[in-house]
Amino acid sequence: MFPPSSHDVRRFFCEAYRKQQAGEILGPMEAIAADWIALHPEYAAPLSDVEAAVARDYAVESGQTNPFLHLSMHLSISEQVSIDQPRGIRDACNALEAKLGQHEAHHRIMECLGEMIWNSQRAGVPPDADAYLECVKLKQK
Repeated sequence: MFPPSSHDVRRFFCEAYRKQQAGEILGPMEAIAADWIALHPEYAAPLSDVEAAVARDYAVESGQTNPFLHLSMHLSISEQVSIDQPRGIRDACNALEAKLGQHEAHHRIMECLGEMIWNSQRAGVPPDADAYLECVKLKQK
């Protein structure tokens, strides 16, 4: 199996948005994506135009949030929690959600996920799940 390209990811979210807007039946992963999309109405424009979404460059220097990266992180965290991988993420997320609500808890966890990925890429080492989980637990304080 090959990992999806950024274009594949963008098409997936645009299609989930299109189906959601049209009231069509969503696949299981599309349904989870659609729930997160509904919480981000500010992403309606980029999700409405597949070709523009694929062509757009969300360079860090532009200062704009990449809606596809943001939604992908929500989806990743949802899946991590559902399978409790890394072990303990479900309890850590649930504790954070009890304090902040699901959406804000995910945004806090995103900070940790982004840091873990950045550190891994910068150092050329596998992601450190223990450091990630510890970061999430620190967000509870």
